Amino acid sequence: MLFHSSIRKELARSFGATLVVLFTIVLTMLLIRTLGLASRGSVNPEEIMLVLGYTVIGRMPTILTLALFIAIVSTLSRMYRDSEMIIWLASGRSLSGFLGPVMRFAWPILLMITAMVFFVWPWANQQTDELRGRFESRGDLERVAPGQFQESSSGRRVFFIDKDTADGTEGRNIFISSTDDDGRETITSARSGRIVQEDGRQILMLNNGQRLEIAADGSGLRVSEFEEYGTEVGTATGSGARAQALKARPSWDLIRNPDRANLAELGWRAGMALTALNFVLIALATTVSNPRAGRGGNLFFTLFAFVFYYNLLNLGQSWVAKGVVDLLPFMLLLHGVVFVLAALWLAKRHHNLSLRDVLRFRAPRLASSRESTA
Repeated sequence: MLFHSSIRKELARSFGATLVVLFTIVLTMLLIRTLGLASRGSVNPEEIMLVLGYTVIGRMPTILTLALFIAIVSTLSRMYRDSEMIIWLASGRSLSGFLGPVMRFAWPILLMITAMVFFVWPWANQQTDELRGRFESRGDLERVAPGQFQESSSGRRVFFIDKDTADGTEGRNIFISSTDDDGRETITSARSGRIVQEDGRQILMLNNGQRLEIAADGSGLRVSEFEEYGTEVGTATGSGARAQALKARPSWDLIRNPDRANLAELGWRAGMALTALNFVLIALATTVSNPRAGRGGNLFFTLFAFVFYYNLLNLGQSWVAKGVVDLLPFMLLLHGVVFVLAALWLAKRHHNLSLRDVLRFRAPRLASSRESTA
């Protein structure tokens, strides 16, 4: 039909343009964040694009939800502003009649959001954690780039190497500043050094250098020279066992182990899918355009509603994890109430009702009941 095809084409154009804009904004923000992580030594600079790609993939459910919401609101607002909505309503189409073409357009996107939030979201987070874990589990000396000061994984030592060999096992003009548990500071410098594997450990053997030890209270100073000195700089086995982050656990594992934290994460993932569905109803029920008002009113409402709903979803996840509220009551309270309110608002606009009409309708019924009683 002309009605259904025209609505879906308009929604498709608006959704595509909105998705490109949102994707560009999110990509830019995540790129800046990833570059910041790389500058702090949390991400391998050579794997920035991989980390960025996995992070963007993990954020796609949120991007798709917001793009769908904005597309419906902008399309309906344009139709009101250009009096196209009035023409359709005068032709016998009701407001609830728009629910069919809107849902026919939205259901593949809703299905994609559900699949991504349950399967792609944990997989992308798992890949990102593995990249960061592999980079953080390297030995301290492997973190150091020639000509740069680099802090160790424990934060107690600072390394500097002037030059190193191609395989990274030997270096020249080495400087190490370390702080012990008792507060004693040690400064070690050497002309050269090499990495030796010994009993599963990485030992940095320094040659022709000196050590400067400063007491914690600053009362003593000890200087010593050495021809060869060894210090442990990491493990030889590479990455160790790391606890899997909650957001990186597969959905099936969350279902099989239903503790509070897993239920909270599972509720958040299911809530993202329900949120996308509720946003479709909210956009259809609340969107109206006043020709005398500015064009930014509906957009402001869209962003405010999305941020408010999304923050409630995150807050509920924290409450479920802490045991403040159970998962099922919270899901019914948040998503069920929003669904009912959106449906009631749509019915109100469909029948063109107002609070004054409801009161006028109820007053004669009350008067007739009193007369029949008398």
